[in-house]
Amino acid sequence: MVITFNDLRTVKDNLPSGSMQKIADELDLNVETVRNYFGATHYEEGSAAGIHVEQGANGGIVRIEDTTIYDVAVRMLNEQSQNN
Repeated sequence: MVITFNDLRTVKDNLPSGSMQKIADELDLNVETVRNYFGATHYEEGSAAGIHVEQGANGGIVRIEDTTIYDVAVRMLNEQSQNN
Protein backbone atom coordinates (compact mmCIF):
# COMPACT_ATOMS: atom_id res chain seq x y z
CA MET A 1 0.00 0.00 0.00
CA VAL A 2 1.20 3.52 -0.77
CA ILE A 3 -0.11 6.58 1.09
CA THR A 4 1.20 10.07 1.81
CA PHE A 5 2.71 10.58 5.23
CA ASN A 6 0.22 13.40 5.86
CA ASP A 7 -2.69 11.07 5.08
CA LEU A 8 -1.29 8.44 7.44
CA ARG A 9 -0.98 11.07 10.18
CA THR A 10 -4.55 12.22 9.50
CA VAL A 11 -5.77 8.68 10.22
CA LYS A 12 -3.79 8.67 13.46
CA ASP A 13 -4.94 12.15 14.49
CA ASN A 14 -8.61 11.28 13.99
CA LEU A 15 -8.48 8.17 16.18
CA PRO A 16 -10.14 8.46 19.59
CA SER A 17 -7.98 8.89 22.65
CA GLY A 18 -6.40 5.62 23.76
CA SER A 19 -6.54 4.04 20.32
CA MET A 20 -2.80 3.34 20.10
CA GLN A 21 -3.05 1.14 23.19
CA LYS A 22 -6.26 -0.52 21.96
CA ILE A 23 -4.61 -1.38 18.63
CA ALA A 24 -1.54 -2.70 20.45
CA ASP A 25 -3.68 -4.84 22.74
CA GLU A 26 -5.78 -6.23 19.89
CA LEU A 27 -2.73 -7.16 17.82
CA ASP A 28 -0.54 -8.18 20.77
CA LEU A 29 2.08 -5.52 19.97
CA ASN A 30 4.10 -3.06 22.01
CA VAL A 31 2.27 0.28 21.96
CA GLU A 32 5.49 1.99 20.79
CA THR A 33 5.50 -0.24 17.71
CA VAL A 34 2.00 1.04 16.86
CA ARG A 35 3.14 4.63 17.42
CA ASN A 36 6.17 4.00 15.19
CA TYR A 37 3.80 2.82 12.46
CA PHE A 38 2.20 6.25 12.48
CA GLY A 39 5.50 8.10 12.30
CA ALA A 40 7.05 8.04 15.76
CA THR A 41 10.65 6.92 16.20
CA HIS A 42 10.68 5.17 19.58
CA TYR A 43 12.75 2.22 18.41
CA GLU A 44 14.42 1.70 21.79
CA GLU A 45 11.06 0.53 23.19
CA GLY A 46 9.12 -0.54 20.09
CA SER A 47 10.17 -2.17 16.87
CA ALA A 48 10.16 -0.94 13.30
CA ALA A 49 6.66 -1.05 11.93
CA GLY A 50 7.03 -2.28 8.35
CA ILE A 51 6.83 1.09 6.67
CA HIS A 52 9.27 2.97 4.46
CA VAL A 53 9.06 6.75 4.09
CA GLU A 54 10.38 8.53 1.00
CA GLN A 55 10.75 12.31 1.40
CA GLY A 56 8.54 14.47 -0.79
CA ALA A 57 5.41 16.60 -0.95
CA ASN A 58 2.69 16.06 1.68
CA GLY A 59 5.26 14.69 4.09
CA GLY A 60 6.49 12.17 1.54
CA ILE A 61 5.28 8.80 0.41
CA VAL A 62 4.86 5.91 2.83
CA ARG A 63 5.07 2.36 1.54
CA ILE A 64 3.31 0.05 3.97
CA GLU A 65 4.36 -3.59 3.78
CA ASP A 66 1.75 -4.92 6.24
CA THR A 67 -1.53 -3.02 6.48
CA THR A 68 -2.80 -4.80 9.61
CA ILE A 69 -2.32 -1.81 11.94
CA TYR A 70 -3.73 0.57 9.31
CA ASP A 71 -6.74 -1.70 8.77
CA VAL A 72 -7.52 -1.81 12.50
CA ALA A 73 -7.21 1.99 12.72
CA VAL A 74 -9.57 2.51 9.77
CA ARG A 75 -12.03 0.04 11.30
CA MET A 76 -11.93 2.05 14.56
CA LEU A 77 -12.59 5.27 12.62
CA ASN A 78 -15.55 3.66 10.86
CA GLU A 79 -16.95 2.39 14.17
CA GLN A 80 -16.52 5.85 15.67
CA SER A 81 -18.39 7.53 12.80
CA GLN A 82 -21.22 4.97 13.04
CA ASN A 83 -21.60 5.71 16.75
CA ASN A 84 -21.78 9.48 16.24
